[in-house]
Amino acid sequence: MTDLHSTFAALSDPTRLSLVEKLLTQGELPAGALAEGVEVSAPAVSRHLKVLRAAGLIVQRVQGTHRYYSARPEALRAIHGWTMEHRAFWAGSLDRLDTLLALDPEGDAP
Repeated sequence: MTDLHSTFAALSDPTRLSLVEKLLTQGELPAGALAEGVEVSAPAVSRHLKVLRAAGLIVQRVQGTHRYYSARPEALRAIHGWTMEHRAFWAGSLDRLDTLLALDPEGDAP
């Protein structure tokens, strides 16, 4: 599985996506703070964090008995690159459609 596949697979779950968003907006957080406001059990949050770590989207730092998590924005760059590639394709396709429609305003083109 490519990194991009792992990234999308990990982020496809709404809970995992919300955990990553929380880390991106709030910075490094302890596991307990990540579990707050999430409608799953603490063990489930732990499993979600494990999936996100395996995908390389977050990192864990251990300090004593506490575990702190932070997002890896560089891991999300692959999504940005993929999105920009597809954006360019669709922008070109829509430009061609605009040109075609301008040539045949009645919409009679085959």
